[in-house]
Amino acid sequence: MNASATPDAGPPAGPSGPVIDAAFVRRWLSAATNAVDREADRLTELDSAIGDADHGANLRRGFTAASAAVDKAPPDTPGGVLFLVGRQLISTVGGASGPLYGTLLRTAGKELGDGATAAPQELSAALRAGVEGVGRLGGAAPGDKTMLDALIPAVDALASALESGAGLVPALAAARIAANEGAQATVPLQARKGRASYLGPRSVGHQDPGATSAALLVSALCQVAEATDEESAA
Repeated sequence: MNASATPDAGPPAGPSGPVIDAAFVRRWLSAATNAVDREADRLTELDSAIGDADHGANLRRGFTAASAAVDKAPPDTPGGVLFLVGRQLISTVGGASGPLYGTLLRTAGKELGDGATAAPQELSAALRAGVEGVGRLGGAAPGDKTMLDALIPAVDALASALESGAGLVPALAAARIAANEGAQATVPLQARKGRASYLGPRSVGHQDPGATSAALLVSALCQVAEATDEESAA
């Protein structure tokens, strides 16, 4: 997960796309760490309008710490990687984003269990379980101007595409589009949860930083799947 290092590619792609093993998940989280580092200032700028102006800095600190934890003692299962990263985010990220992102990834890791690999449908179900955990923890729902406005459309799109017979890469591409559109759709919403809700109508007209960072994570997952698929075809 180190932002400057790329974990091993792992096994080649299977019939439905890249093999989802520990190396694949480490590559995803490395890409996510890079994305958070690259976009930290923008996330903080978004948060300064309707929050505490610390979202980007908090996530950068958390993902950097998670990178170090995984590099020090790399789990050998995809579920193990997600669980460790989630636990690390909970312990190192301030504000609400640490517990929320930590719950997302730790719950997904628990759902995947101890298997050495996961099928695309298993990853989809694990991510949905994580998103549902976020909803329970934060008490939020779609339309409340939170990270769920990006995450719920993403997991819905992923599951729908897989159910229709799409492979992992096109299914994640659909999830990426849905997450980005969901984040952008928070602009006209009035916040009903979190720090932004204190602003009432003044929260309208600003893109939610949590939904924006959530879309970054989904985009990073799609990016890694696409790159792995291309490497296997080369």
